[in-house]
Amino acid sequence: MTDHFRLTIAQLNPTVGDIAGNAAFARDAWEQGRDGGAAMVALPEMFITGYSTQDLVNKPAFHLAAMAAVEQLAADCADGPTLAIGGPYTEDGRLYNAYHICRGGKVVARQLKHFMPNYNVFDEVRQFNRGAIQGPYAIPDGPRIGSPICEDAWYEDVAEAMVESGAEILVVPNGSPYFRGKFDYRMNNMVARVVENDVPLVYLNMTGGQDDQAFDGGSFVLNRGGELAMQLPLFDAEIAHVDFTRDGDGWTATKGDIAPLPSEYGQDYRAMVETLRDYFAKTGFTKCLLGLSGGIDSAIVATIASDALGPQNVRCVMLPSEYTSQASLDDAQAVVDALGCKYDTINIAGPHAAVTDALAPLFVGLDEGLTEENIQSRIRGLLLMAQSNKFGEMLLTTGNKSEVAVGYATIYGDMSGGYNPIKDMYKTRVFETCRWRNANHAPWMLAPAGEMIPVAIIDKPPTAELRPDQKDSDSLPPYDILDGILEMLVDDEASVADCVAAGYDRDVVKRVEHLLYISEYKRFQSAPGTRLSRHAFWLDRRYPIVNRWRDNS
Repeated sequence: MTDHFRLTIAQLNPTVGDIAGNAAFARDAWEQGRDGGAAMVALPEMFITGYSTQDLVNKPAFHLAAMAAVEQLAADCADGPTLAIGGPYTEDGRLYNAYHICRGGKVVARQLKHFMPNYNVFDEVRQFNRGAIQGPYAIPDGPRIGSPICEDAWYEDVAEAMVESGAEILVVPNGSPYFRGKFDYRMNNMVARVVENDVPLVYLNMTGGQDDQAFDGGSFVLNRGGELAMQLPLFDAEIAHVDFTRDGDGWTATKGDIAPLPSEYGQDYRAMVETLRDYFAKTGFTKCLLGLSGGIDSAIVATIASDALGPQNVRCVMLPSEYTSQASLDDAQAVVDALGCKYDTINIAGPHAAVTDALAPLFVGLDEGLTEENIQSRIRGLLLMAQSNKFGEMLLTTGNKSEVAVGYATIYGDMSGGYNPIKDMYKTRVFETCRWRNANHAPWMLAPAGEMIPVAIIDKPPTAELRPDQKDSDSLPPYDILDGILEMLVDDEASVADCVAAGYDRDVVKRVEHLLYISEYKRFQSAPGTRLSRHAFWLDRRYPIVNRWRDNS
């Protein structure tokens, strides 16, 4: 055995279902590893199919095509380093999440995922069978390697069994999606595996957006004792070489670059940009439009979209009514002037009058109220969707998590659209994110640096402007109170009594709880949006639409 081992790790961005494209990425990574003198090239979990496939992986034609692609990769990469790639595998009619070890023209070993995550966004118990814990695989003239697949490394069992049966290095392939604070959570768990087993560990994660989820990369290498030897950037696709040397105590990774971690707000913002960018790229859209109201939510969505797609591919549409203030018109103009995106105005006074007149015989004698307000919102949704259809631009929705939670949005109105990057961001955090973006710029942002969201928008009281002098606070508690209650009820699954014990008024808490439950049907029909927390609406939090239970604690 030599005393040197070079591993190439490929932190890349696959697309679910693009088996040929993902195989091409893998082949290119293998060639870079070969040209760089690597003995092994490693790709993330389920890379050949993209992740997460959800129930698509259960379709025989799909998983058999993925397995055939792995076999073809093995044949194509026969002369050079070992290739390790994640993908499905069937045996005796059972489907597994596997890590395929390819060398000499064939698959020489497979590691099968043992622990199936079945919480938050994960449904792997539904999709895969549990594999037996395997021993390590050998690299010619190199170390014996164990590859616990993602969840397998979050518990002691699999890594311990692999090391006890001879693994000298752990290479952990992952499809690990982002949520706020996830990096530290990963690092702490991987340090525990290293300390328990006294071997170095390579944590390899994918990048890119898939539906609501951002895969944030951040791959790293730990030496014995938990010492950080290398860390790749968050969110960036990157191929890197890791050099190990062997002495009497075992293998040690040579220290490499350690990429700095962005701030919490920076990570959230990057996740929103990358998921939106990939949602468009992977579905074939290149341009978007959105209704720009002069308020803070549409302003930050316009900025995120411009950073993701380029301002030239973003069109903002102001749809004023008789209730739209001059300040809102001025603020909206300031946003598009700063971003440099396209801007159109369509006055809804005429359509509003026409709809009102058409309904007048049916509504005679009834007081005006929420129905008339929602008509305005639905006219705007109609006009925006018509433009989306005509021009091939995806309509973005702009409701924040506070509004999504309590149903402060009009279904078939301002909820119309294909994607919502701020769906998992509470209103109070929207304010801080706007301040962060105004003060920060990075190369991955395609919009200009500087103040994109005018301070006037950040400072003014939020309003839907559907009636004279309307404020959000007319219908909802102040956002600092509302968000505090929602964080407890939604993110922490707290009880009403817990909220009261935290200092919130019980009547206010019960009102918020009521709004939360009766709005489930709206969320069921809402556009997907970037997952930023462990309790995002959709896969993280699945509640019934019909639900009479209320917490009387």
